[in-house]
This record gives sequence, C-alpha cells and structure tokens, in this order.
Amino acid sequence: MVSASSEPTTPERYVSPTVAQSVKILVVGAFGVGKTTMIGSVSEIAPLRTEETMTTASVGVDSLAGLDGKTTTTVAMDFGRITVSPDVVLYLFGTPGQRRFWDLWEGLAEGAVGVLVIVDTRRLEDSFEVLDQLEMRTSMPFAVVVNQFPGAPQYRPDQLREALDLLPDTPLVACDARQRDSSAAALITLVEHALRFTDTPKANA
Repeated sequence: MVSASSEPTTPERYVSPTVAQSVKILVVGAFGVGKTTMIGSVSEIAPLRTEETMTTASVGVDSLAGLDGKTTTTVAMDFGRITVSPDVVLYLFGTPGQRRFWDLWEGLAEGAVGVLVIVDTRRLEDSFEVLDQLEMRTSMPFAVVVNQFPGAPQYRPDQLREALDLLPDTPLVACDARQRDSSAAALITLVEHALRFTDTPKANA
C-alpha cells in the first residue's frame, strides 16, 4: 500500500518556498455573476466549493432571470489560491450572492486586504445592493469587475461608473471569468489598488 508521505510533490499543491507574502482577497457579487467560475478558472489548486443543487424552496426567492441553465448555488464559500509572483500568493474567498447569506461576509472578510466585486451588465441593478452592503460592512478597498457574458449589454466605463456610483479612483475592469489570464489580470488590478490604498497617508483626526 502506498502511504500518503510517498505521494509526489507538485507545484500545484504546495506553496513555493520563495513565497514571502500571502494576501487574502474577498470575491463578492450578486447571485449568479460568476464568482465560483472565476475562482475555479484561476486557482492553481482544486478549488473548494460549497455548491448545492437549487430546490423548489428557492422559487420566488432566488431570481433566475437571465441565468438560463443555472442549477446550483454557493451556500458557504468558494476558496482558491493563485501565485501571482515568485514571492506573493493570493488566497481567494468567494461569498454567496444571495441576501440571506450576507451575514457571512464579515467573517470571510477578516484579514482580507481588498474586495473584488463582480457585476453582470444583464442584471446590473442586482449589484446596487451588493455595493451598498460592502460600504456598510467594511472599509476595505475594492475593484469592480464586469464579467463579460455572451450577448450581455455593453456600456462605456463612464456609464457604468455613474450607474454604480463609483469613485473616480475605484478600478473598473472587464473580465471573462472563464479565462485564467483574464481573471488573474483582474485580481492583480485589485492588489495594486489595495497597495496604493494602504500606502496613502491618512489625514489626521
């Protein structure tokens, strides 16, 4: 019998010995915007998922408008990992999108340096409450990512900023959550923004 200790070591399973800094990122968004998909596409390890099949109990509670084919939903969190440089690794924690799970955000946000907010232009109004909750529950810097679904309406960045009431310095980028490179670029944008936010001198009280 092969013992666990004799199992071959692979770079995908273990953090590189060169890594000197780990960074926690929270990934939020409304129901069905692609949080689980993004973490799954970019994670270098098999992502941890807590998806359950949607049942009749969710009828009238979780709107499936514009979400043809969706049959599962995250009920606790998604978790993944990506090494973005020889010395920095990101740990990704995805939250459930439904309002009844929002109380989980505070626990998942503990220790995070920033928040990646995913939006879907087919259901842009669903993101308004998410951004409101984010501002109420945390002061962490965040970046907004527009997940580019096939056939989704296209808007200019200034139109999206106005609709979502974003500050001028809040990063706004487009992304295909199914593509690793696209998702990684969005995460790097957030990390760079979080570092600038951290380095900005705070005004004296």
